[in-house]
Amino acid sequence: MDKSIYQAYEDEIQALEEEIRELTEKYEDIRQESTFFSDEEILKSIKSLERETQGETKGHESPSDLKAQLESLGTDLSFFMTFTGFQFTSHSKKTVEKTGNRTVQKHRLSGKCHSLSFQLEFQLLEMQNNEKVSAVVSDLNIIMESREDSDVSKFVSSTEERGSLLTFFRSLSTYAEWYEHRRSTFLHFKAKYPDIVTVPEGLLGDFIILRNPKVSGFELMIVWKIHLDEGGTTTPILDLLPKVPEQVLEQRMTSVESIPGNFRSALRIFGIEAAIENLIKVLGSEK
Repeated sequence: MDKSIYQAYEDEIQALEEEIRELTEKYEDIRQESTFFSDEEILKSIKSLERETQGETKGHESPSDLKAQLESLGTDLSFFMTFTGFQFTSHSKKTVEKTGNRTVQKHRLSGKCHSLSFQLEFQLLEMQNNEKVSAVVSDLNIIMESREDSDVSKFVSSTEERGSLLTFFRSLSTYAEWYEHRRSTFLHFKAKYPDIVTVPEGLLGDFIILRNPKVSGFELMIVWKIHLDEGGTTTPILDLLPKVPEQVLEQRMTSVESIPGNFRSALRIFGIEAAIENLIKVLGSEK
């Protein structure tokens, strides 16, 4: 085959390789400088990149691997949001120092995990040594609406001091899941037994009241605390507190005193929902 034909193929291959390199750089710029991580913004970035490169890639095969990466990014983000409950609403960064193999960037990130909102500010120091890159988080500042809870406040302070983003996200995911589980459970029983179940502090409160409308003055309070320790471990704590009229208490002291213990036993055996359901049915049958 003529050498000129070989040369033409080599030139074409080099042109395609250069084009792929340029497109990859553009993709990295978009990914690094993006200020929003919603599915909508990712799709906008994809369309913008496609429009930008349509004219440049005319006469060549489109870089399908780059498009696949972008589509995969959107799919991974959607799966991450569904799996963890996290939804990031905004992210911005600013490079404050860049010298040689050292880069310092300031990040701002906000979002929600289930129904809990949060905002983060931190500095990220990246050091490149040969082919290895190390990253260190500093100046971490966490803002949460639920920080008024003493457990959450202690956890946030401890996490800020250690600068552990991984601990924050992992622990918040578990805590918010229990928070949402409690809310949906209260809503379920309030809707199913409106004559028996009341939620004095709303669905975001930590207790519900059970009353038998046929027995005046008799109440059962189910307290459901969600404890978050400084290390990030979440533990649901449930208990039952009876409120009984004096005349009933005098007549049935033994049976009344056994109610909290029986409830705790039912929690261990049947689980939270079934234990509450059984308690409501027993209470509703009392006359």
